[in-house]
This record gives sequence, structure tokens and C-alpha cells, in this order.
Amino acid sequence: MKPLNEEVSLKLNLIRDTLSETNAKGIRLRGTDWFAWATAGGSSTVLLAAETGIAEILVTSQDAWVLTDEIEATRLSDEELSENFQLNVNPWADAAVRESFVRDATEGGLILSDRPTKNERSLPQSLLNHKRVLMPTELERYRHIGRKASEAMTEVLSKAQPNWTEYQLAGAGAEALWARGLHPTLTLVAGERRLPLYRHATATGEEIGREAMMVFCARGYGLYANLTRFLSFGALSPQKSDLHRHVREVEAEVLNLCKPSTPLNSVYDALAQAYQQHGYPNAIREHHQGGTTGYLAREIVANPGTSDVLRENMAVAWNPSLSGAKIEDTFVILEDGKLENLTFDPNWHSVEVEGRLRPIPLEVG
Repeated sequence: MKPLNEEVSLKLNLIRDTLSETNAKGIRLRGTDWFAWATAGGSSTVLLAAETGIAEILVTSQDAWVLTDEIEATRLSDEELSENFQLNVNPWADAAVRESFVRDATEGGLILSDRPTKNERSLPQSLLNHKRVLMPTELERYRHIGRKASEAMTEVLSKAQPNWTEYQLAGAGAEALWARGLHPTLTLVAGERRLPLYRHATATGEEIGREAMMVFCARGYGLYANLTRFLSFGALSPQKSDLHRHVREVEAEVLNLCKPSTPLNSVYDALAQAYQQHGYPNAIREHHQGGTTGYLAREIVANPGTSDVLRENMAVAWNPSLSGAKIEDTFVILEDGKLENLTFDPNWHSVEVEGRLRPIPLEVG
């Protein structure tokens, strides 16, 4: 195991504060997102698409365990865990052994969980808030992930060809992320024909043609770097350039509101008004607009009912879009209320919008 980790110690204290506040006997974290948070970037992921992994965490007032089976224990101990945790290992074919251990460790008392069973209760909002606000060490990891993800995007779109299929472009994107140690949890691609038709365009065998959009949700240390970029072979038409200008200006309205204590539904309402002012009143209903991010691609998706407030050191990823145009990056709200773009690549073409450098479509040839 790795040496004791100060970040993990701080998080275990937060978990134990929750135990004291709720009179619970244990907290059981099953999701891959919570595993990464509690272990300071460890991974319980084997199947990329799964929300739960090959291990979970159990914390009581005195101890912290990683619960896993005999298939996974050695690798987890060698590569993922610090000495803050003990391992409890059950036979892979006998899950009942694990459940018996949990009952004994918690004295049959109340258990809270991120994914509660019928005899458990959900985690309180206070602990959810702790997960969504980045510690300094988490922010440093996030910067590293965002830089790698944006560099992968630039690398792939700079070498793409119009006769590539959407599958080829998505595959090249995934390869570039893997080469940098990032999980390609999402690589959406739309070529010229499909781009104006679908907001969530999963790749097909169709050639991309004269235009393409690629979207990344790239995961490293459990944290998600979310970004969207466009490619055009030849100059964009004035009409398409205008669409991209509109989404940049709509996004600027939103980014200006990303300050501590701002409710998410206020940001959503501002988005709706911005679309209206730009002549696209239905756009707010044609795709979700994003929200907070971190250990999930979206921790909270903003809508008219989300009264959760933004906080210092919270990450956001907004994705305003029109038919054939979209913009997206991952930002963190710093202590001074300013935004830091974690997925900014200085090698990608940008224009200044409201004092921020924002990406524009890459025009080739």
C-alpha cells in the first residue's frame, strides 16, 4: 500500500463527522465516483460503463475498510490504496461473507450509503457538498487531467481527414486519451450530415465529410474533464459562423453568473433568457445545458428546480448548443470568484469573449 495520505485522512474525518451527526454506525460507498473521492483518486473501475466497481468502502467511527474479493485485493493494495485503509477480502463466489462482515462491523446499526439498499439510508446533503467542493490537492489533479484531455482533442482533430468515418475519429480520440492515462468514458462524434440533426450523436460508420464535432468526457483520478470542439475542412459559411458566435455569447452570460452562492436554477433561467434574446427560444428545451461536474460528468444538471448553490472550488461544465453548434469546457470557481478553464489548450484557436478565451472551430485548408 501507499503511505498514509493526508487528503484521505481529511475525508475520513468528514465521513466520521457525518456518522456523529446522523447517529449512523457506518457509511458504505459503492459508486466508482465515491471510491475515487474517498481514496484521493484511486480507481475501483474495471468495466468503464459501470457506476459501481470491484470494491467499495466501509467507514465506521474507528476503522476504514475497502471491501473487495480475492480476485482484486492484491492489485488494489499494490496500486490504488493508501495505508489509511484496511482490506477485507471475501471469496468471489460468496458475497454473503461480505454482508456478514458489514453487519458485525456496524453492530447491526444504521448504515448510510450513496446507493442505499432497502435497509440503508441515503447520504446527507452535507457529505454530498463535501464531495462537490475540491480540495487543493484535488484541484491540482484536475488541472493535470484537463490539460491532457484538451491536448488529446487538439492532437486528434488536427490530423483528422474528411474521409475518416465517425468511428475512426471517435476511436482516435479514445486512443489519444488512453495514451495519456485517461478513461474515454464518452467520445461523441457527429460528421457533416448528422451534426445538425442530433445533440447526442454517437459515432457511426458514416464519413465525417466537411465538418465534425467531437465531445470528450475524459476521466482521470475519478475526475471528469468535459470539452467539445469542432472541425471544418474549408472555411465555415457565414451562417454557421454566426451559429457558433451565438453559442459563445449565450455561454458568456452563464459563465458571468458562476460565482459562489449563485443558485443553479438562476443560471438555468439566465440561459433560457439568453437563448430568447438571440432568437432561439426553444433551444433551452432541446438539450440539457450542463451544470456542476467533478467525480461525475455532471454532479448536478441544472434545471428550473435545482436550488443548489455554486461554491468556491466547485467545478462546472456548461454546454449551450444550437442545431449544428455547441461550446463546452470544464471550469473551476476559484476563491476570488474568478473562473479557471481546466480544459484550455493554447494550441487551439480561440477568440476573446467577455474577457475569456473561448474555442472556435478549427478550419483546415
